[in-house]
Amino acid sequence: MQKSSRQPSKLLPSLFKHIDEGELITVFHVGPALPETVDFFSNYRCKLHFVDLFSALPIVCNEDTTALLEQQLAQVLTFPSDTRFDVCLFWDLFNYLNSDTIGVLLTALRPHLKDNSLAHAFSVHNLKTRHNSHLYGIQQLDVLSFRHRLAAPPGYAPHSQNTLKQLLHCFKLERSVLLADSRLELLLHASL
Repeated sequence: MQKSSRQPSKLLPSLFKHIDEGELITVFHVGPALPETVDFFSNYRCKLHFVDLFSALPIVCNEDTTALLEQQLAQVLTFPSDTRFDVCLFWDLFNYLNSDTIGVLLTALRPHLKDNSLAHAFSVHNLKTRHNSHLYGIQQLDVLSFRHRLAAPPGYAPHSQNTLKQLLHCFKLERSVLLADSRLELLLHASL
């Protein structure tokens, strides 16, 4: 596996500041399980759910395929019915999904969210921002890791921050930070 690079994060610590050291947390991580992320979470009492939706791209939904996509996501997002996520790590997934697909994904996740669920994601400040094709992980509480993907995921079509705020119907935008490469780091809070 290729070596990872590091990137500071101003918002990542906010995901964990309300979590007590001995508290059991449940984490939904979109993407493959990177060694540093697994190592980071070994410091917590937690249940990790890694689902690599990037490997399923392109995932495109429209009026004719909504029911089929709902069935496919139900098969992929198979969590025990009592699973409630404290933290969701979406990384840059929303940049690769159309608006209908984001809606279907969040509808499937909604039963597994709590009022105080928090999420992290990346968006773009400008729709012309080129995609960077990274795999993300957590190195430290305030440091992300990233590796360049061997091949760029298909379907890159980012949404503006305002559009994304509307599409994320079960989350509200808590905070955003503009990064040097014109991407936005987002902190989301469940809005059920």
